[in-house]
Amino acid sequence: MQTLDLIGAEDGIEFGYGVRLDARLEGSSGPLALVLPGSERSSEDAVFIEALAAHFTVVAPSHPGFGLSPRPEWCASVSDIADIYLDWLEASGHTDVILIGLQFGGWVALEMATRSRSRIAQLVLVDSFGVKLGSPTDRNFADVFATPHDQLENLIYADQAFALGELGGAPENTVLEMARNDEALAIYGWEPYLYNRRLGQTIDRIAVPTLVVWGAEDGIASPDYGRRLAAHLPHARFEQIEQAGHRPQVERPHRVAELILTAAR
Repeated sequence: MQTLDLIGAEDGIEFGYGVRLDARLEGSSGPLALVLPGSERSSEDAVFIEALAAHFTVVAPSHPGFGLSPRPEWCASVSDIADIYLDWLEASGHTDVILIGLQFGGWVALEMATRSRSRIAQLVLVDSFGVKLGSPTDRNFADVFATPHDQLENLIYADQAFALGELGGAPENTVLEMARNDEALAIYGWEPYLYNRRLGQTIDRIAVPTLVVWGAEDGIASPDYGRRLAAHLPHARFEQIEQAGHRPQVERPHRVAELILTAAR
């Protein structure tokens, strides 16, 4: 595991505005891939990050309030998270960044890409939230807050071997991480539900090449939503991954990494 000199620090990594976050750093060569996770546990993305690290220098932070990362009191919106990462990119001097947003992280990535594209060479959205499509009464996303845990995992994973199952038998740290992630997701995405009204009017500003990846069996946000999202982005192409649900980077990590590498070439 490599620690970049410009952000290396003990007990977390200092990103923009002095916000210190828990982060995973991997890879020793290649362009910077900034991986913005969803609400999954950090360990679930390990294989995917390792696959990317064979070709990129990967930085994968836990967002403020998720995992082991503290949340400053002022950080209460997805826009605030985006500002933290944009400030860090500007200060770091990195260019030609591969910005990869996974689910909730896709929403953060969209916010970043509509504000500043000067350091972003490629945008990747994997089963992303963030944009309201259709009429005001159309539900784009399943209700992750009201759905019982066992039913929710049926919607998230095509292969239930990846599901955690009964929480009663899970390690305490695992349950606590899940609870903290759920709480943070509610802070950022409760109202309006998992989208920003402004994004639907501004995503046409995104001029960088964009890869939209979607699990064919996503029960949270359907592949049809993913196709419509890609159609609203000026330079996007859509790739569907079979035998995968809402978190294809967990169920098909090497396939998602392969698509990203091909797009970045």
